[in-house]
Amino acid sequence: MKSKIYAYLTLFLVLATVISCKDDEEPTPQAAATFTASKTTAQVDETIQFTNTSENATAFKWSFGDGTTSKDVSPTKSYQSSGTYLVSLVSTGVGGSTISNMSITVVPTAAFTVEDANNLVALTPVQFTNASKGATSYLWSFGNEAASTSTDENPAFTYLKSGTYKVTLAATSPEGTTTSEQQIIVKTASPDIYFVEYGNDLIKKLALDGSGTVTTFLDVAGISGPGMAYDDVHGKIYFTDFTTTFEGKVWRVNLDGTELEELVTGLVEPYGIALDVAEGKMYWADETDNDNLGHISRANLDGTGREDLVTLDDGGFRGIALDLENRKMYYSAQYDRNIYMADMDGTNATVIVPGAYGFAIAVDSKNHKLYFEDYMQDLFQMSDLDGSNVTTVDDVATRIYGIAIDSEKDKLYWSGRDSGSLEESDMDGSNKVTLKSGLASPRGIFLRK
Repeated sequence: MKSKIYAYLTLFLVLATVISCKDDEEPTPQAAATFTASKTTAQVDETIQFTNTSENATAFKWSFGDGTTSKDVSPTKSYQSSGTYLVSLVSTGVGGSTISNMSITVVPTAAFTVEDANNLVALTPVQFTNASKGATSYLWSFGNEAASTSTDENPAFTYLKSGTYKVTLAATSPEGTTTSEQQIIVKTASPDIYFVEYGNDLIKKLALDGSGTVTTFLDVAGISGPGMAYDDVHGKIYFTDFTTTFEGKVWRVNLDGTELEELVTGLVEPYGIALDVAEGKMYWADETDNDNLGHISRANLDGTGREDLVTLDDGGFRGIALDLENRKMYYSAQYDRNIYMADMDGTNATVIVPGAYGFAIAVDSKNHKLYFEDYMQDLFQMSDLDGSNVTTVDDVATRIYGIAIDSEKDKLYWSGRDSGSLEESDMDGSNKVTLKSGLASPRGIFLRK
């Protein structure tokens, strides 16, 4: 009996010792999955570094939300498409597994190339090639004065003038927008003189590259007139039409000859035309109406908002020019034979050259000079902007309808209606050269450079 008691006591002590040892052991720690990312918003193909900060783990499985995985401790990853991706890390240890998640936003990568970037020339289209990734739409800004844009994927754009331009491409997806910028240099194109050859109902252009080449720009049969002006910001040509008296008009056409449009109707016989592009206005001089009143008028560049600025009894206005620097307007009246200066709204009109009128006036802002035809004396004249110090540029003996000034080269150009010629000289009339002769009544001109 005693032996059984001793056996039970021994078994009890063993069990107690075992249980006591188990109570003294530490519990097995559980893995804790945590990680960081070098960025939570990245562009397509941009590398993201994931850093594993898990504890009590010996094995890892990453899922990047695009179907790819990794067992690396701290992997790098880049995405091929824009989107929002859920990145998961499963960390496993002897105590089990836990999971941690993070959202990554991938936006497009914006990039582009410029074809023949070292040989870009004004008036020749520049081809842009889109190299963006992950975008669903695009917005190009070409950096020109007109702030031109395009939503084409691979646009071609024509610069009107030489210069340095910053081109910007914005590439967009639902996740966001990124931009890419490049600076391009556009070289000067060979300049041209555009002119109305009224005798042939054509607008033509003369190349100023020394070749003397004349080409037809536009057939204006039935809509021809004496005045022309050029908007070098938007590449638009404006011209007056006095083919039918009391049905005079102002027309506009692109520099490439497209989109001919009728802007203003119901005029008498419009002559000269001038532009204030910065303010979005065009000005023109008109013949006397049925009430024997002549008008200097203006409108928005699209022909809307027409208003008469100057009304003069028996005015018969011909030439008009704008001094945009000093905000003054110059115009000539045939029947009272005076040249006037006024504010841009037509107020404070003053005769500055009495007894003179002509079909063309031009302002040289650089040298502060006024050029005008004095038809009464068959002279091409110049003066200070207030009409003082009148001197002769040329004894032309021909009606001048167009005057153009190249202030960079200090050159003067004009048309001779009766001589059938286009002329060039220095600003004082010296070194005169006949650029082209044998033309059929050349009228208004402008210099495109």
